[in-house]
Amino acid sequence: MDTQYNKWYHPYESAKEYNKRVAYFSMEFGIHQSFNIYSGGLGFLAGSHMRSGYELKQNMIGIGMLWKYGYYDQARNEDQTLKAEFNEKHFDFLEDTGVEVEIKLHDNPHVKVRAFVLKPEVFGTVPMYFLTTDVEGNDHLSRTITNHLYDQNQVTRVSQSIVLGIGGAKVVEALGGAETYHLNEGHALPAFYYLRDRGVTKDQMVFTTHTPEKAGNEERDARHLNRCGFFGRTLSNEELEKEMVNGGMINYTVSALRMSKKANGVSKLHAKVANDMWKDYYGVSQIIPITNAQNQKFWQDESVKQAWIHKDKKGYKWRKTELKNELFQEVYNQTGKSFNPNVLTIVWARRFAAYKRADLLLHDFDRFKRLISNQQYPVQIIWAGKPYPFDYGAIDVFNHLVYNSKAEPNLAVLIGYEIDLSKKLKCGSDVWLNTPRITREASGTSGMTAAMNGSVNVSTNDGWIPEFQKDGENCFVLPELDHNMPTWDQDKLDTEHLYNILENKVLPTYYDNPDKWQNIVFNAMDGVIPEFTTARMADEYYKKLF
Repeated sequence: MDTQYNKWYHPYESAKEYNKRVAYFSMEFGIHQSFNIYSGGLGFLAGSHMRSGYELKQNMIGIGMLWKYGYYDQARNEDQTLKAEFNEKHFDFLEDTGVEVEIKLHDNPHVKVRAFVLKPEVFGTVPMYFLTTDVEGNDHLSRTITNHLYDQNQVTRVSQSIVLGIGGAKVVEALGGAETYHLNEGHALPAFYYLRDRGVTKDQMVFTTHTPEKAGNEERDARHLNRCGFFGRTLSNEELEKEMVNGGMINYTVSALRMSKKANGVSKLHAKVANDMWKDYYGVSQIIPITNAQNQKFWQDESVKQAWIHKDKKGYKWRKTELKNELFQEVYNQTGKSFNPNVLTIVWARRFAAYKRADLLLHDFDRFKRLISNQQYPVQIIWAGKPYPFDYGAIDVFNHLVYNSKAEPNLAVLIGYEIDLSKKLKCGSDVWLNTPRITREASGTSGMTAAMNGSVNVSTNDGWIPEFQKDGENCFVLPELDHNMPTWDQDKLDTEHLYNILENKVLPTYYDNPDKWQNIVFNAMDGVIPEFTTARMADEYYKKLF
């Protein structure tokens, strides 16, 4: 093993208040466009956290996975509909640490896991270690475990959790061990089981839950997991029964909550929802709110920032026009459509999941047609985002939007929704449209980085929005519905409210009262910075969780 890496490696001296050694486990990290191993919000959040950890000189390392094919590359079929491509990735900026550990997977007791390091000087993050099983000496099946982020094969998914959890914990041990182990979501749960057996106490384990969605809180058959090597050793029947819930299942979230000294939700509303979701299980830890955030230095355009600091309306307008033209160049390249920087531009861009309702504007098709053909108050609308490549319902919504925008000169659906495009959309839009069904969006950080760049949030009152919103002053918020109503009724009412806000508030303000619009833009930046920056968040994790 290379001695250079056989220690907790930081090229900087840790700040006193952040001196505790923390290992942060996440299935995905969104750090830079060239390092495309993430699927969406969870990755963007983790990447921003690692950047702010470095900026604050925190004594933390990241543990992630080196996905050979990343998530997937978004392409188009001949008719412009979505095509998922899987292309091998190469990352020359990673260095082989020489650290190699072995884990037991199923009936194979000697699966090798190798760690590559991303040094802080590359992208300005804390040191990060990425794990791969694509290693000489592993059999073919073992080598494919780290091929695809969120592999559709369920046995492979379990193996990925074991690689990240137990493989990751062993790599941390090889680096000298940590004082606190933090799981960002339940994917790396095997780490807690392995560490518990190694004498790591409950006081050293913390957990972040990210979603109220059932699919996001994995639950699998306990005996099957035991056979897979999920617990780091084979548990006896008695031991296994202690871990089971819901008739022989292991719920990753429940187990993580039971083993942690403390856990957090990712907004005030989400902490309430999460405490309520898990309150009936004995022995679960308290879930406190630490609201998600994003890294200002990475996401905010520097000229926009200067215009905001000096309240320079003219400078802001000039830069915003430039940024819109940069985005519209991308629209032109992909669709051949010429967008106009003087026209109000609405963007809906994020992961395509059913509860996020990408197509809400189309639920009232007559009003939709009126909106996009309004001569007095013209609009341009852009959609972008990646559906999970095997979520055919989400892909269908994507394709539905493609079909309906093809013939319209002011509508576009873009592919390639990764960090670079995300940045362009946030900088180049006037309105950031956010339409989740209430209580379903744990946090939703895209609106924060949009607001940092002068894109005004039009949103349901979910996730982080209740902590930020001053309706009509720094954003526009749909009236809150009873989230227990049937989803059809919620969608109908939300569509109605959304159109009322767009037609009666957003469009008239933008076109008839540009000074007021500009004030809303600057007010939103005041509200987002520093409250929704990861400098605040990374600090809170040390003070409240670690």
